[in-house]
Amino acid sequence: MKEDSKRIIEQLNNKYGEDKTDRLLSYLDMVLERNEHINLTAVRDRNEALVKHVADSLAVTDLPEYVQAKRIIDIGTGAGFPGALLAIVSPDKEFVLLDSTLKRLKVIDEFAETLGLKNITTVHTRAEEISKKPEYKEGFDLCVSRAVASLDKLAGWCLPFVKKGGSFVSYKGENYLTEIEEAGKALKRFKGSVDRVAAYPADSPADISGHVLIVIGK
Repeated sequence: MKEDSKRIIEQLNNKYGEDKTDRLLSYLDMVLERNEHINLTAVRDRNEALVKHVADSLAVTDLPEYVQAKRIIDIGTGAGFPGALLAIVSPDKEFVLLDSTLKRLKVIDEFAETLGLKNITTVHTRAEEISKKPEYKEGFDLCVSRAVASLDKLAGWCLPFVKKGGSFVSYKGENYLTEIEEAGKALKRFKGSVDRVAAYPADSPADISGHVLIVIGK
């Protein structure tokens, strides 16, 4: 795991530059420190968190749907994975981080202010409660969601936020084929269809090498 973490930091420096990498690591360290008092993540080891949170969260950044997106919403952001980390590496994009747990969002707001992140807005509510409001309905180029729920539930929570022609990307593990099959009716109901399943980069750490990104177009 330590070798993985060294390699990840080197890759981050090469891809995003030292300044953004320092901010990513600072954000992670703040989460782990605050985790002693507020339950933000089950992962408490820094090396493990670099793999399971940082490397995993940033896997989406190479997708053309992400590159082209200007306004992105993260449903069920938790401690800000992936939304806050994506905001760090993509200061030109606007991010809305939505979660039903207020104390986590307050922590994200605090960390964002500490790091000088101006492109994050946190929203305390449930996705199904605000997706029909004019300022949110079909208001985003891209929706992302990681480690929140099964794909059939996520279809109903996430797709209403996506513009026509936009995309929803779901981070999933090795059971993704079963989830896609079980989500068929929900995807159709909310006008989504699976465009493709994107594998993580070939040099991903072993702990996340079986993960995929399900790209759903609307």
